[in-house]
Amino acid sequence: MSTLSAETGPEDANNQSFWMPGNYHQTVKRTEDAFQACNDIVACFQERARVERQYAQQLSEWSTKWKPLVDASPLYGSLLRAWQCFLSSADRLSSLHSSICRSLVSEDGDRIRTWQKETFHKKIFGGFKESQDFETGFSRAQKPWAKRLKKLEKAKSAFHKACRKEHMAREREAHAQGNPDIAIEKRKIQEETELAHQETEKVRARYEKILEEVTRYAPRYMEEMESIFDQSQEEERKRISFLKQAFLSIHRHLDVTNNESVKAVYNELHNTLMSISEQEDLRWWKNTHGPGMPTDWPQFQEWTPDKKHKKGKKEVEQKAVVMERSVMIGGVRVRALYDYAGQETDELSFKAGEEFLKIEDEDDQGWCRGMMDGGKEGLYPANYVEVV
Repeated sequence: MSTLSAETGPEDANNQSFWMPGNYHQTVKRTEDAFQACNDIVACFQERARVERQYAQQLSEWSTKWKPLVDASPLYGSLLRAWQCFLSSADRLSSLHSSICRSLVSEDGDRIRTWQKETFHKKIFGGFKESQDFETGFSRAQKPWAKRLKKLEKAKSAFHKACRKEHMAREREAHAQGNPDIAIEKRKIQEETELAHQETEKVRARYEKILEEVTRYAPRYMEEMESIFDQSQEEERKRISFLKQAFLSIHRHLDVTNNESVKAVYNELHNTLMSISEQEDLRWWKNTHGPGMPTDWPQFQEWTPDKKHKKGKKEVEQKAVVMERSVMIGGVRVRALYDYAGQETDELSFKAGEEFLKIEDEDDQGWCRGMMDGGKEGLYPANYVEVV
């Protein structure tokens, strides 16, 4: 208030007072301002949600890019596990920031939108019902007061005009008394001064009477205006309370310092880093690539003659059964319908019309195993042949 008075002066400050006619509009406008603020809040944190989503995507891309390089790096043991933990931590943090993005949009944003729709009721021709109600209430309460102020201002102007007229008359009277050349007009000037004084007193009395009426009406005016203002304040209190809870919810989603998942990620990363052990890694290298590896040292070996092995009757019979079974399973003669050039080393190549054996049935990808007359085995596409 002191700043306002210093810059604008008491009269301007009084003109800007809530109690002056029409100055309640700023209070009424709070409704539209609050509605627009909701739009701005949603837009603001939707943009923050995009930042979170982009950060999550960048974390994931970074982890994906470096994972094969880290896995193939020359590091080993606990040192390698520590490096890999940075990447796995990034994947987990990426999921966390993706969830923050979803929370800001689907939870916080939708919550504010829903509250906004339930709280502000738009009118067909623009504006809001709440604003109109306050506008009507303030206008009704202020209308009698404004009339009285206008009447008072008119009386004040008349009084000040009469005062100026009387003042000028007294100045002429004082001038006439000091000038003997206009002695004849002194009587007339004195009469004018007396009439001006009487008129001033008459206008003063009317001005004071109207001012008394305004003063008597002021408490009622203040009571009615404060009643409407208190209703406006209650609506604003509800808005402030809701937006406070909305901001706290947004803070809860953004505050990763108190997020248990984030704590778990960094605790695990810290524990992995602290578990880096020079002795363990050196021992692993020694036993895997160094003198700790097992080996068969040269030893003297006696010569022993090879033992001749006779095939018994039972063994011969078993071999015959196996041969018979393989012929039964794979010995199907097929003829090539088209030329085919094998693309891999384990595939057969043949010309249309060439015959060979199919020794394994078609798999779920449409390939069979066959054997050429020369004994070479390999895969071929099943739809390139027909049974002979």
